[in-house]
Amino acid sequence: MTTDWKVPADEQPQAGDFAFDLDRTLSSVVAVTSRVPEDAFTAETLGSERAGNGVVIREDGLVLTIGYLITEAEEVWLTTNTGQVAPGHVVAYDQTTGLGLVQTLGRLNAPAMPLGDSRKLATGDRVVVAGAGGRTKAVSAHVVGLQEFAGYWEYVLDKAVFTAPAHPHWGGAAMIGEDGALLGVGSLQVQHPIGRGRVAPLNMVVPIELLPPILDDMLQLGRPSAPPRPWLGLYAAETDERIVLLGVAGDGPARRAGLNEGDAVLAVAGKPVKDLATFFRQVWALGPAGVDVPLTLDREGDVFDVTLKSADRQRYLKSARLH
Repeated sequence: MTTDWKVPADEQPQAGDFAFDLDRTLSSVVAVTSRVPEDAFTAETLGSERAGNGVVIREDGLVLTIGYLITEAEEVWLTTNTGQVAPGHVVAYDQTTGLGLVQTLGRLNAPAMPLGDSRKLATGDRVVVAGAGGRTKAVSAHVVGLQEFAGYWEYVLDKAVFTAPAHPHWGGAAMIGEDGALLGVGSLQVQHPIGRGRVAPLNMVVPIELLPPILDDMLQLGRPSAPPRPWLGLYAAETDERIVLLGVAGDGPARRAGLNEGDAVLAVAGKPVKDLATFFRQVWALGPAGVDVPLTLDREGDVFDVTLKSADRQRYLKSARLH
């Protein structure tokens, strides 16, 4: 990952605009790099070498990041704004929220950023979206949306935060409130239509309110204690008001059941599917991982029923090993 890029000067936060110590707060954001085995389940889709950001949230060097950076990682390295490099150990990854935790091995000379209350966020609120590297790697942004988000990989957030202008290196970036507290972690860049066929990039941020209820479980168990959701191993999108498969994952349930790219999902357990979030929620409502999931599909005009034996996605992933 090249580090010689800079956020345009007119989009960078200015110290005088905030009541908190901007530079000290930004020094809580660290660079996260990871190496994943070539044969890992997620290597094909996410790559075997990953780079992004993380935020120190505890004085002992606990780092919060976006989970896809560290899923199945056998090596994790954390780099501070002063250039200090320390190894890290993957503590946890929560499939439901997308959040991940890394424990620094050794001492990391970076302060912990306090957790804020993202439930108080409103459209129009000013935030800083910060990657590792200080002000030149941070964007002075605004909240432009608070709404449901459905991701093609069987993922739904009831309330995701959308910010603009978009940060160019969003993965694991810190969304910081006007009081200097952490309000969310960067996940994606999405294209938002703005009229006349034009689109503007936004960042989708996972709100920090999702962390406290699961933090203790993640630290002790490596994942939340709630029963895992049923996973089908498919990628899906809304196309022309239909839910269409973009592909299937590895040797997951969808592949084993013979599902193909291009199949349209019409119903789950006899109930019609209206959009992507509803589709995933209908599957999850059937029970925990392992439950049978009856689907009605349309394959080039041929409508048929098929039952998938769902799985726990975590069982397909390589577990973290201590350095």
